[in-house]
Formats: sequence, C-alpha cells, structure tokens
Amino acid sequence: MLQTVVIVVHLLVAIGVVALVLLQQGKGADAGASFGSGASATVFGSQGSATFLSRITAILAGVFFLTSLGLGFFAAQQAGRLSQEGLPDPAVLEVPAPNAEEGDVPVLESAPPTAPAGEVPEVEEGK
Repeated sequence: MLQTVVIVVHLLVAIGVVALVLLQQGKGADAGASFGSGASATVFGSQGSATFLSRITAILAGVFFLTSLGLGFFAAQQAGRLSQEGLPDPAVLEVPAPNAEEGDVPVLESAPPTAPAGEVPEVEEGK
C-alpha cells in the first residue's frame, strides 16, 4: 500500500514540476522589469513570480528525487523477495536455441513444375 502512495505522489509531483517549469518566464523577460515597466503592480511584487515559482519548483524537484529513491528501494526489495522464493533470476535463464537442422531450412515436398522450353524467351548472344 505504501508503494502505491509513493507512486501516486511521484506522478503528481512530476506533473507539478512540468507545469511550474512551463509557467516560468525565460531569462530575457526580466530585463524589462528592471527598468520599471509596470512590474511593481504585480501580485508577487517588483521581482515578479520568478523567485516564488523557482522555490516551489526546487521543492517539488527535491520531492521527486526522494520519491524516485523510494521507488528504487521498493524495486530492490521485490527483486530480493523473488530470489528468496527460489525462483531463478530472469536475467540468468538459459533458453536452448533450436537446432539449425530442425527448422532453419525449408524442405520442399516435391519439385516445382518447370516451364516448357517454348515458353521461356531466349536471348540472342550477338547483340
């Protein structure tokens, strides 16, 4: 159950990081704000929303990193349980290759019919 919760949190944080990155302005958009182009009337103050969104993005990136580590831990536990059950490791399983004699070369049941000599055009060698 804890693994399901971590997966859901991981997906929500991933969507949040993508949304916050898309909401942020580029570096070139701050040049106009420094010369007083009406940025002081914004909701987040004269610096705009850059620092607020940057901090939230950094926090969500940290949570994303932690949930990724948690999911890796859960995967390692599940792999350990498989090896303790006596099941063979799927990476080590050997599958015998089929013999080349059995199925690689098709065998004809009967020879195909050949065309009569009159139906095949002949090429003159002198041209």
